[in-house]
Amino acid sequence: MYKGTITDVPEIELGHAQDLNGGTGCTVVICRKGAVAGVDVRGAAPGTRETDLIRPGNLVDKVHGILLTGGSAFGLAAADGVMKYLEEQGVGFDTGSVRVPIVAGAVLYDLEYKSANVRPNAAMGYQACVNASRNNSLQGSVGAGAGATVGKVIGMKGSMKSGIGTASITLSGGIVVGAIVAVNAFGDVVDPSTGKILAGAVCPKTGQFLNTVDYILSSERKYDFAGTNTTIGVVATNAMLTKEQANRIAMMAHDGLARTIRPVHTLMDGDTLFALSTGDVEGDITVIGCAAVEAVSRAVINAVSF
Repeated sequence: MYKGTITDVPEIELGHAQDLNGGTGCTVVICRKGAVAGVDVRGAAPGTRETDLIRPGNLVDKVHGILLTGGSAFGLAAADGVMKYLEEQGVGFDTGSVRVPIVAGAVLYDLEYKSANVRPNAAMGYQACVNASRNNSLQGSVGAGAGATVGKVIGMKGSMKSGIGTASITLSGGIVVGAIVAVNAFGDVVDPSTGKILAGAVCPKTGQFLNTVDYILSSERKYDFAGTNTTIGVVATNAMLTKEQANRIAMMAHDGLARTIRPVHTLMDGDTLFALSTGDVEGDITVIGCAAVEAVSRAVINAVSF
């Protein structure tokens, strides 16, 4: 597994909460002082919250929390708990009469893993915030990764357990780029340096990897698993970014998914990545973008290596 976590980025706190019996959970990335934010949605079946707000041209340029959650669209209810916690902490956008915490989020579909009736709610979102810290390094079947699986080209019967992974890279000048990714992909996870499948669809009869791309190209079947997957995550850096640049970093970071998940950004996935800037260290956006790609790649591999 690769070393480093998203909490290596100053001001970032990470918290998880999960129901392992129900096979679901949520993860929260907290930025108490606010972080300039961007987002890029590539999958065709996303479930998101406050993504329009953090696009260029809109009023608010900072968020105080990012929620990654299971439970499909039901799981967005966990954001209410995140908002409650942050409001109690006096964290939020000052409107003059009240501070409103800005909490963006994205969901993945894990309702077929164990129980379709157990989903993250406000209480779980609140607990994830209580559990948040600057030294949280938990990975695997925790938080939003509790019900994550990969390789579902023949359905859940051929899938493998996945989870949530995190990694970080330190650049010259004191710049840190970190990522956390909950991997619940339709496709296989591969080692980008060798192309070897690390986790993915398995033939129930032989126990061997099917190789999802080869299977799709050689099959005439239609795939009816739309909306039942999705890889979601956050990239963070202490480099100084504008809102436009944060959105660009989120776009570039998706290349990390393309390097490690095959196929990716399908009709069956709602792949979404957020980008956060917490600091004032000057850096080259191209270098930061390259580091974001690598951090996301490493986080994906960590998600299936627990």
